[in-house]
Amino acid sequence: MRVVLLSEVYAKGMGYLENLMPKYLARLGVETHVVATDLSVPSRQDSGISEYNNFVPRNFVGSVETLDGFTLHILGRKRAFGQDRMALLKEKLASLQPNVVQTMTPIGWIGLDAALYKRSLGYQLFTGCHYHASVFPLARRKMRALSSESLQCLAMRKIPGRLVSLATSKCYAIAQDCADIAEKYFGVERNKIVICPLGVDSEIFYPVADDRDATDRTALRQRLGFAQNEIVCIYTGRFREGKNPLLLAKAVERLFHSGLPYRGLFIGNGPQAEAIAACAGCKTHPFVTVKELGAFLRAADIGVWPAQESMSMLDAAACGLPIVANHTMTARERLDGNGLAYRLGDLGDLVRVLLDLRNEETRLHLGELGARKMKREYSWEHIARQRVRDYETALGSLRLFGETVVSE
Repeated sequence: MRVVLLSEVYAKGMGYLENLMPKYLARLGVETHVVATDLSVPSRQDSGISEYNNFVPRNFVGSVETLDGFTLHILGRKRAFGQDRMALLKEKLASLQPNVVQTMTPIGWIGLDAALYKRSLGYQLFTGCHYHASVFPLARRKMRALSSESLQCLAMRKIPGRLVSLATSKCYAIAQDCADIAEKYFGVERNKIVICPLGVDSEIFYPVADDRDATDRTALRQRLGFAQNEIVCIYTGRFREGKNPLLLAKAVERLFHSGLPYRGLFIGNGPQAEAIAACAGCKTHPFVTVKELGAFLRAADIGVWPAQESMSMLDAAACGLPIVANHTMTARERLDGNGLAYRLGDLGDLVRVLLDLRNEETRLHLGELGARKMKREYSWEHIARQRVRDYETALGSLRLFGETVVSE
C-alpha cells in the first residue's frame, strides 16, 4: 500500500500528526509520503507573529528527504481566489501513484484538489478535522441564517466541503466538537465522520520507569533550578492570550508568595513571555523538539493548560502527569480520570485546583491512570493500525465493485 498525506505545513522537530503518524505507518510496512508546501508554521495561526522563529527549520521548494522511514516532499504555492494552493500537486501525485490520499482538512484547496484528482489518479480519499470549538469563533456564537458571516461560511467552507465529502471515504475528527464543526460548518456528511483522537509517541512520552529516568529527572530539575521537594507545574506551547499561560503563572506566583512549594515551567514563546517570566516562582524556556520534550515533562509534576486544548496534554498524561484544564474543554477524554478541571479564567479556582494536587500520592495516582490510558488508547501505533485497516477496507471495496486500483 502506498499512502500520501497532504499537509499545508510540515514543521520539523514538532509533534503534529504529519510528523508522527507517518513514522508508525511506515513501521507497519506502508510506503508513506508526506507532501507539504514551504509555508512556515505561523501560517497555521491567526496572525503573522512567529513564536517559532529560529526554532523550526525552513523547508525549500523541490526538496525530497527521508525522515523516520517516510519521505517528505516540499512543493511550491500559487495564489487562487485569495488562498494558497499547492503548485504541481497533480503531477506529484501522478508520480507517486498512491493507493490512498489523506488530507488534514476537508476544506480549502488541498481538500478540493485531492477530490478533483481522485478519479483520474485512482486513489481513495480520506480527510480530517482538527478544528476545536475553542479555536473556531463561528462555533462559539449564534449567527443569523442570512448574515454575512453565515453566507461567507456557506460559500467558502460548507459547499466546497460537501463536494470534497462526496469524494471521501472517511473524515477523521479528533474530538466530538471537531466532528460537529465538520458537519455543521464544513459540509461533511455525518455518516462519513469518525472520531479518532490525536496520538502519543510512546517511545518519547512515558513515565519515569527506571533509575536512569529518575537520575535524568533529578539532573534536569537541578539544571532548571527546581528543588526535588518543589511541585513543578508545566505548560508547553505558545504564550498568547488564546492559550493564556499567564493565568497559570499568576496562580503559581500566588502560591509562591503564600510560602507553598509550587513552581512554574513554561516551554515556548509568545507575547506573554515577559509577563510570565516576571511572575515569582516561574521560569520560561525556549521551545524544544518533540524528541526532547518528554524529558521536560518527566521533570515536572503537574501539566496545566488554562485555556485552549493542546496536543501536549496527551504527551504530559503519557509521561504520568495529572492534567489541569478548564471546565469548558470539549475534549473531556483528555482529562477524565487523570486530571481536574477549573472554571475558565478564574484565577482563584485555578489556585484551588492546584492545591487539590499538593498531595504526592494524589498526583501519582492520577498520573498512573493517565499514562495507562494514553498507552492503551492514544498511542500512534494503535491509531496507525486502525487507519491501515480503514484504508484496506476502502481499497477492498474498490476491488469488489470492479474499479481500478493503482498498483501497489
